[in-house]
Amino acid sequence: MAPILTADNGNGPVDLGPVLSIFDPVHIGLDEYGHAKRVPLIYRNMLIGGEPGSGKSGLLNAVVAHAALSLDCRLVLFDGKRVELGQWRRCADAFVGPSLDQALLVLRKLQMMMDARYDYLEECERRKTIPEDVFRAYLVALDELAYYTATIGKKTDRDEFSMLLRDLVARGRAVGIIVIAATQRPSSDIIPTSLRDLFAWRYAGRCTNDSSSDIVLGHGWAQKGWSANTISPNNPGAGLLISESGSPELIKVAYLDDRTCAAIAAYAADLRAVVRDNMPTGKPVLVAA
Repeated sequence: MAPILTADNGNGPVDLGPVLSIFDPVHIGLDEYGHAKRVPLIYRNMLIGGEPGSGKSGLLNAVVAHAALSLDCRLVLFDGKRVELGQWRRCADAFVGPSLDQALLVLRKLQMMMDARYDYLEECERRKTIPEDVFRAYLVALDELAYYTATIGKKTDRDEFSMLLRDLVARGRAVGIIVIAATQRPSSDIIPTSLRDLFAWRYAGRCTNDSSSDIVLGHGWAQKGWSANTISPNNPGAGLLISESGSPELIKVAYLDDRTCAAIAAYAADLRAVVRDNMPTGKPVLVAA
């Protein structure tokens, strides 16, 4: 059962409602046997690829929903369309729309924060953050990666975006920075091998060919019989999930419709406002329900 957020209004503790933790496994859907599929995201990143209707948006929103309800996690959202992740705007510390300049500014700030956290860990003689640290984890979610890396702006700026993102994916895990990147164009110019291999979790929804599936999952899986190209277009939300140390498995991604997303986002934003207004210098207190 989810823990309850407790705040002190001056007259003693008050229970405000159930919350999650980013250190909890994230429910993303069902496996092929109908069992709940939950994946740990702390100290990991996730790459999501596939054509429209393949479960890409469902998986992205399921992860963001968990992070929004995790008051030990802050959100930074990138969405060139503005509407895919727009419902979570009130929950986010930063929301980047169709502006490459703003995207670069936010990534530079995240890189600076990441370096400062490594200074802290070095001083503490530790290798990674823990739940008791004074700073919170960050979930950095990007919808349609290709928009920022191959579509808008100057090539030099797009290259800088790719470089900053790769650095964040490569070094951010140990200091609690989780990157979730989604694209409906899984091609080598959008997802180079050097970037793909940094993602611990990779999800390939239905793809138009074996090559696109391999770009997400890893080279050679199509030849072994694991290709997202074989997934029926009449089975929306089905895809192949692989971890950095495992084999692909078929899953059915959880689906949150617009109304449900809006309700969860509003609830999470209200809880976050309580924390911001009543506990500006500390973390919320979580107790078992």
